[in-house]
Order: sequence, then C-alpha cells, then structure tokens
Amino acid sequence: MSTSAHLSPEQLRTLFLFEELSDGQLDWLAERGRTERRPAGGVVYGEGEPATCFFVLLSGAIALSRVLHGDDVEVNRTDQRGVYSGATRAYLGDRVEQRYPHTLRAVTDAEFFVLPANEFAHAVQTWFPMALHLLEGLFFGTRAANAIVSERERLMALASLSAGLTHELNNPAAAAVRATAALRERVAGMRHKLAMIADGRLDGTELHRLVELQDDAVQRAATASALPALAAADAEDAVGDWLDEHEVAEGWDLAPTLAAAGIGVPWLTTAAGTVGEDNLGPTVRWLVYTVDAELLMGEIDDAVTRISRLVGAAQQYAQLDRAPQQTVDVHTLIDATLTMLQAKIPSGVAVVKEYDRELPPIPAFGAELNQVWTNLIVNAVDAMPAGGTLTIRTWREDALLVVEFTDTGAGIPADIRPRIFEPFFTTKPVGEGTGLGLDISYRIVVNKHHGDIRVSSQPGETRFKVCLPTGAQDEIS
Repeated sequence: MSTSAHLSPEQLRTLFLFEELSDGQLDWLAERGRTERRPAGGVVYGEGEPATCFFVLLSGAIALSRVLHGDDVEVNRTDQRGVYSGATRAYLGDRVEQRYPHTLRAVTDAEFFVLPANEFAHAVQTWFPMALHLLEGLFFGTRAANAIVSERERLMALASLSAGLTHELNNPAAAAVRATAALRERVAGMRHKLAMIADGRLDGTELHRLVELQDDAVQRAATASALPALAAADAEDAVGDWLDEHEVAEGWDLAPTLAAAGIGVPWLTTAAGTVGEDNLGPTVRWLVYTVDAELLMGEIDDAVTRISRLVGAAQQYAQLDRAPQQTVDVHTLIDATLTMLQAKIPSGVAVVKEYDRELPPIPAFGAELNQVWTNLIVNAVDAMPAGGTLTIRTWREDALLVVEFTDTGAGIPADIRPRIFEPFFTTKPVGEGTGLGLDISYRIVVNKHHGDIRVSSQPGETRFKVCLPTGAQDEIS
C-alpha cells in the first residue's frame, strides 16, 4: 500500500458521489481524506474485519467477494470511477456492529480516496440530517419488521405443524379408544362363555385341551397373513357353511373373524372333537372372543406405537431436549420433518428418498436445519398442486454433505429466480406467504452453518441443493 497527497476540492468534485457538495464540504473532505494505491491482486480489506474506512475508487478495477463454505465467491467486479465501498453504515454508530461484509480486492493496480469511518459518519450525520433520519428509519425499521414477520412466520409454521400433528395423533388415539372399548366387551363375553363351558360339563383334561386350543388360536391370529379379497370370501364361506352344518348360532357373524385368524374347517373339526357337539356353540364363540381380543390388542399396540413415533418425531423436530449445536444425522432430521409435515403432503405427491447411508453425522443446529427442510418441502409441495414427485437425495461432495430437494412442478421463471432469496419476496397471493421462508433458510445455511444453498429450475424439475460442511467448525455461530 502506498499513500500520496490529499486530493484537492476540485478533484473531489469530479466524483459523482461528491459533485453536489458545497465548497466548504469539499474542503472538509479534502483535509481529512487521503489517497491510497493498491497493487493488482492486493486485498484492500477483508470480510469480517472492523470497518475503519470508507473507500471511493479513483482508478483501476476492483472485485468484491464473500466466503461460502471455505471458498471465495466473487459477487461483483467493476472499474467505474467513483464507486464506493467499505464502512458504508458508519453513520449508524455503535448501534450496529461495524465490520466489512465482504472482501475488496484490487484486480489491477488501483487508487482510492479513503476517508476514516468516523469522519464519514460525522459528514453524513452533520450534512444530511433528514437523509440520516430516513436511512436510520429504513435500516432499523426494516430490521424490526423483518424480525417481527420472521417470528410470525415461525409461529404460523409452528401452528400449522401443531395442527397437523394433532390430526395425526388423533387418528391412532381414537383407534386405541375404540379398540379398548371393544376389547372390554370381548373380555366380558369371554368370561361369560367360559363359565358356560366349564359349569361341570367338561372335566379337567378337556378344559386343559380347550386352553391349548385357545393358545393355538391366538398364535394363528398373531401370525395370520391377510388374504386377497376373493380368497378371504371363499374362506369365510367355508367356515360359515361348516358352522351352519353343526348348528352353531349366528355362524355368518363368527366366520369372518375365524377366517381372518387363519382358522379353517380342519381346525374347527379338531375343536369339535375336543369339546363335543353339545358345547361346540359356546366354545366357538368363546374362541372368537379370544381371537377378537388378540386382534384388538394388536390394534391398540399399533395405535400406541404410532403415537409414540409421532411424539418422537416431534421431539426430534423441535430438538427441545438437545443442545442448540450438536452432532446430527441429517437423515434423522429429514425423516422427522417429513413425519411432522405428513398432513400437509397430499396423497397425489409421492415422496422418494435416496439417502447415502454412509454419510457421517455433522456439527449443526438441528432445530434450525429442520426449519430449512420444512421450508423447502412445503415450497416443493405447493409447486405441485396437481400432484407430482418430491425426491430427496443426499450424498457427499468433497468436504460437503449435500441434501437435494427436487420437485416436478412448473418450475421457477428465470426472471424471478435471482430474487427468491430476497426478504419479503414471494410469488404467492397476498396473505398466503411472507416471502421470508427462503430468506430464513439462506441465513440458516449460509450465515449460521457456513454452507451454501443453490437452485436450478426448468419446467418439470426444480432442484434446491443445500451444502453443509462435514467437519467440526469452531466458527459456527
């Protein structure tokens, strides 16, 4: 870096930023500013460093870049005389952390007019009080509105997920209640029929064999496979005919349960030989109660298991019992999110998962990544109102773990694709979207995890690719 003499007021007036200033203001700038030269390839300032100076390009070419998952990504390049960069928010003072948001490099030998940040802040605050109020209102107002709407977006998403979860929990809970009520009736009937069978008409040996029949019936019911509709109807007819032949009352009502449990004519013939024709009716009904009870207990077990899985998915989604940053399995997070969103995914949308199960756990903020998956999945589903396929793929790409969401919707028009990550930008009707979903996702992935999120789109195929570092990173914050 080399420093030369100060610019004259006349030279400063040739810069479009200063051309409307008064002679006194130009004199003030000329006295406090300086010129600096930087060689080609030199770094003028680095991203994240304290913002100490305001730079105006006098000659040469410059490039701005940002660091994304360890790589410098160039975001702008220009040789326009008078462009400015650096401590552009110095006028906000200590209310905002003053750091350079990107890296500035000299592409060719370059010369700058440099003004210390405190002097630039004084000039803006003193010379343009109305503009200062407007800029402060715009900056802090936008930030406050962003925070409020962002929080509202999170609450709305939470309310939607809670409604979906409540609906999903209600189904197995109601099934368990119904099955429990029916089970109570079957157990009462079983006790009554057993009393009729064992009121002195069967000796101990016959009772023992009857219990063995009961155990065998339970075993058959537990392992029976569902029959095709035609085969099931034939089995029910055969059992019903046998019961009618042996004068078992309401055989047509008992036959479906027995057939579903894999109990056919040979088994019933053995049972008749054990208890005799006189006790066959009560015995068969008692066995039906037994099989029914077993099937109902299976329904209750299935319902309770579904409830347990939903609660587990909700816990995994919210990450309430875990540290904010932890080592996570992205597949577990995605599966929990899909479970939470099950009620929002219509039957016409098929979800295909192509996971690389060899991927390692990564350091991350699990609850916030779940919010990213939520936003991307909901957007994909919304893009396929007539149905389609959502494919979720994972793989490793060098030091990155990649999660890709692909939908078969209409696609994102090329003219709006560059704006989709902007705050408050949305293509949804008024009231249906805040435009913060992708902005929040971008900030979580890029700013908090030092990763990247990319999009490509054409009709019938839109891909959102989330890239996350695989190694532990102390700088994640």
